[in-house]
Amino acid sequence: DSQLPPGAWVDEVALARTWQVSRTPLREALKVLVTEGLVRLVPRHGCQVVELTEDDARSLLPVMAMLEGRCAFEAVRRATPADVREIRRLHALLERAAAAGEVDAYYQANHVFHTTIQALSGNPWLIRVSEDLRKFVRLLRGRQLQLPGRLQASIGEHRELLQAIEQGDAALAERVMHDHLMAQLDALEALRALRPAAASSDATDTDTDTAAVGVGVAAA
Repeated sequence: DSQLPPGAWVDEVALARTWQVSRTPLREALKVLVTEGLVRLVPRHGCQVVELTEDDARSLLPVMAMLEGRCAFEAVRRATPADVREIRRLHALLERAAAAGEVDAYYQANHVFHTTIQALSGNPWLIRVSEDLRKFVRLLRGRQLQLPGRLQASIGEHRELLQAIEQGDAALAERVMHDHLMAQLDALEALRALRPAAASSDATDTDTDTAAVGVGVAAA
């Protein structure tokens, strides 16, 4: 995976070497990314990949849920038997990754699955807006999949979506896709709620260990 994770600093020299280009076109490309809001320019430090906040996720995912729901609706109405077979094939990749617990593979297959449905909508304006926002959704980097049980819940949602597509039920596909995106937001919220508890547990463990060491030293 050649992508830089959110928050990463851009190493122009390393990227130029990897892509075998001079730094001039690379800097022009970075300017475009800065304009699009995907990279931020920090004076005297360089460029850094933008990292979305929890507030960003709360604002972004409901909008993406509406867009992707509409994509699913229009895709089902236009899908040919060959299109449905391709969606089944992509879903099989998701099933394989989920069964193996391979989160990165699932994330990549999921991206292809969603962009395929987006393209099948055949609506150039819907595709354009969805593509623009998807760049920011990808900055979340599948963070919600870190929640225990979320991977299996996600594949379950995909099964429901596939069934709606196979049945040719556009309205159901729209609703399932919308709920699938909102479930990602719910997972992010649940993951956030777990952090204070985990931090508190770590602090308690540290205090206990420190106390134990102190008792041991005193006894010695």
